Parts: sequence; C-alpha cells; structure tokens
Amino acid sequence: MVQYKWVALSNTTLGVLMASINANIVLISLPAIFRGIGIQPLTSFQYLLWILFGYMVVTASLLVMFGRISDMYGRVRLYNVGFAIFTVGSILLYLTPNSGTTGALELIIFRIIQGIGAAFLFANSAAILTDAFPYNERGKALGVNQVAALAGSLIGLVLGGVLAVFNWRHVFLVSVPVGILGTAWSYWKLKEVAVIRKNQKLDIWGNITWGGGLTILLIGVTYGLLPYGSSTMGWANPLVIVAIGGGVAMLAAFIVVETRVDEPMFRLGLFRNRMFSAANFAGLLGSVARGGVMIMLIILLQGIWLPLHGYSYVSTPFWSGIYMTPMLAGFAMMGPLSGWLSDRYGARGFSTLGMVIVAATFYALAEMPYNFNFATFALVLFVMGLGNGMFASPNTASIMNSVPMEHRGAASGMRSTLQNTGTMVSLALFFSIVISLLASSLPGAFDTAFSRVEIPQLGAAFAQIPPTGALFAAFLGYNPVSSILSQLADSPGTASIVTSIPQQTMSYITGNSFFPNAIAPAFMSALQLAFYIGMGLSLAAAISSLLRGKVYIYEKENVSSKS
Repeated sequence: MVQYKWVALSNTTLGVLMASINANIVLISLPAIFRGIGIQPLTSFQYLLWILFGYMVVTASLLVMFGRISDMYGRVRLYNVGFAIFTVGSILLYLTPNSGTTGALELIIFRIIQGIGAAFLFANSAAILTDAFPYNERGKALGVNQVAALAGSLIGLVLGGVLAVFNWRHVFLVSVPVGILGTAWSYWKLKEVAVIRKNQKLDIWGNITWGGGLTILLIGVTYGLLPYGSSTMGWANPLVIVAIGGGVAMLAAFIVVETRVDEPMFRLGLFRNRMFSAANFAGLLGSVARGGVMIMLIILLQGIWLPLHGYSYVSTPFWSGIYMTPMLAGFAMMGPLSGWLSDRYGARGFSTLGMVIVAATFYALAEMPYNFNFATFALVLFVMGLGNGMFASPNTASIMNSVPMEHRGAASGMRSTLQNTGTMVSLALFFSIVISLLASSLPGAFDTAFSRVEIPQLGAAFAQIPPTGALFAAFLGYNPVSSILSQLADSPGTASIVTSIPQQTMSYITGNSFFPNAIAPAFMSALQLAFYIGMGLSLAAAISSLLRGKVYIYEKENVSSKS
C-alpha cells in the first residue's frame, strides 16, 4: 500500500502546480482574452492590471488568516475547500457571460474567487507535507512542492500562449478537469494527521487588521502603477498615499492586537525563534529580488530581442515563455536535490550559497547587451534557476521544521504571505524604476530614432504616449509602433502626420527592428538599475540566511528538553 506521505506529496503538488499555473497563465493570453470580450488592452490598463494583480492581492491577503483557521478546524478540510473553490472560479471564468467592461469586471471577480481557493491551497500545502513527512525527509518533499510552484509559473506562460490560439476560454477551462480530479482525490485520500485543539477562538480583530491592512496596502501599490494626471505613475495620487498609509497603520495595529489577545491569529512569539525569523526574512528579501524579474525578462524578450531576431509581435508572447524554460530546468534540477541534502546537512549553507549565486546572475544580466547571445542568456537563466532552487527548498523546510505542529498552518500562511507580498512589492519596485526612467529618456530616444528616418515630427507625437503604453503593447504581443500610429491617426491633431509618411518608411518603422532599436538603450539602462537592486537584495537575503544559526528542528529540540 502506498504510504500516506506520498499521497500527500502528490496531491499538494498538483494543487500548488494548478494554482501557480493560473497565476501566470493570463500573462500570455491577455490579448486573446481582451479581444474575446471586446476590450482594447492599450486603453484599458486598469482592467489589465487588476486581472493580473487581483489574484495575487487576494491570495497574499488571506494566507495567514486561512492558515490560522486551518490550525483550528483542520488543514486537510480547508485544503479540500480550497480545491473546490478554485475549481468553481475556473468554471465561472470559462463561462464569463458578458463582454466589454462588464465582461472585464466579471473576469476580475472570478479571478478573485480563484485567488481565494489558491490561498487555501498555498496556506496548507506546506503544513500538510510537514505533518505527513518526518523531519529528516521534509526538505526533499518541500523541494518537489517548490519545483511545482515555479514550474507552474513557467508552464502557465507556455500553456496560455498555446490555448489562446484556439479560444481564450480554453485558458480557464484547462483548470476545470484538474480541479475536479484534485478535489475528488483530496476528499477521498487526504486525512488529518495533526491533532487539532478543540474550543479555539477566532481572533476577529487580528483577522480584520491583518487582512484589511494588507489588502488596502496592496491595492495602493497596484494603483500606484497607474498613470495619475500628467504623471506616468500614481504614487502622488492622494488615494494611493492614503491607502498605503492606512494599510501600514492597520498592520501596525495588528502587531498590537496580537500581543493582547489570548488566542492570536498568528503567534508573533514564533519570530523570537532565530531560525524562523531569519529564514522568513531571507525569503521575503529573495522574493522582492526575483518577483519582478520574470516579467522584466519577458518584456525584454517580447519588446526587443525576439522582434530583432525575426519573430512577429503576435508570436512573441508564446516564444518568450519557451525561451524562459532554462530557469525552470535549473530550478527543477536543484530544488529536490538541495532539499534532500539539507535534510542531512542543514539549510544554512545551501540557502546562503543559493542567494549568492542568484546575486551573481543578477550582475550578469545587468552587464548583458540587449541583442545578447541566447546561449549566454540561457546559461545565466539556468544558473539563476539553480540558485533559487538551492535556496527555496531548504529555506522552506527550515521554517516549517522550527515551529510546533499546532502552529504549522499559521506559519505556512505567514511564509507564503511574505513570499507573495514580496512578489507584489518587487513588481511595483521594478515597474516603477523602469517606467520612471523610460518617462525621462524615451522622448529623446524617439526624437533620435524618427530623425534618422526623416520624420522628426513623429518624435514629438510619440513623446506624448505614456511609456506604459509602449511597454505593455510589446508585452501583450502588439506591434507598439502600429498601435500608437493607429491612435495618432484617429486624432485630428496628428492624423495628417501619419498620412504623409511614405509607404517605404511606414513599412520600416512598423517592422520588427525599428521599435526595439529605438527603445533598447533607454530600456536597458532602466533594467540595469533594477537588476543591480535585485543583486543587492539577494546579497541581503544571503546574509539573513547565514544568520539563521545551525540546524533547529522543533520536534528534536522539544524531545531533548523533556528528556
């Protein structure tokens, strides 16, 4: 008979894989989705942002709350509920009945439902594995689970590109049979291993201050990426300032609340444990460092490198996913191996070295030209995957090993929350750097580029286009120049300029090489700064990892202290 631990590993890996795939599957398929519901992506940036970020905001905000509730009522029970909710969300997304802005709002709501289900899955998968596996095998098991999480992120990119070719609804339909199978399997096979204490109380004020504070904070961060007035970004928007300030205030209130209630949502005393606090802080720093990297590299591939190498803009979303697979290969190779080794030799050395390797790859990316040799680029991605795999599995195992069984759900939720929040912060940080620097440098770049083709008046017209428009046009698989020229042709003030362009010149500027060569110097200087910041954050994560101390396993320490 198959041991229960393998049943738990296979089921939780399926759940994490499905949730991770859906976090990124819309990245590549958004053009097809927006065309399917009749929305123009380039003029509907707010819908685009919320379809992308709404899932992550909800997931990050609910993880600790769901982890604590799972400690009270059963991790397997709540994990099963999460599988079912996720499946319902997928069905609703497939059936999205309306089009236009109503359809976009429905997509956002249904994605939020998916995110609620994903929060249950993420909050409980590590805790269920920790319960099922002995402490000397958890690194290996969590390594497989971590590989599934990253694999899902990259598989989502490729799968979204493939399915969107046929029908945008298939992007969401693909999760339905997996969700039904996983829900049935989890209800049938998973069992509660942990002993659940009875008569526990729900920390209402803790849930309100944590969930409300983090949600408001992340909403503020999301709207900070939207243009405001004449500014390319919304960080000066009073609503953004109030949301970020209010969110931080509520999170501060959460700390006060948790020190004064009898049964807190999360026991802050766990952070007195050196292993728990150092590993979580390292995980947060590592997440901020790498969270925005994938999208930045996809934009680099889709907006510059792939068009320069003959790929049409329509095909670049799919191929960018393919060209990111070396990172997955490195992570898949090192994740389980480092987890297995950390079970024997401890997490500190592997996690620290992993972050040092990631820092080195950030430096390599920062020094790379925009028209790079792909073999070199692939090698850097592969090594970055190795470094992240070397860090993630041992770090997760050390966090889960350092807490008592009755708090594993909340601890898993806190770990996942810090990781997801770090990803959101990373996206906001990287986008802010790139968009801010592009806002100052793109006008000059366009002036120079259009002067070379003897239509300098277009330089001034293009300078009025927000850099987010140019950036996301390339990101969504649209020819940015053609899209912007279409907007200019519809404007009375610039229509005559567009109609006067000679056909040969028009063919050149709407071809594959003009736009990448025009924006590449400005984009790469911004990206270089973002990569250097990622390198610094990775080194800080390595230092935090080094400070975690030697091996600490709660069961062993507790048994030793009692004997």
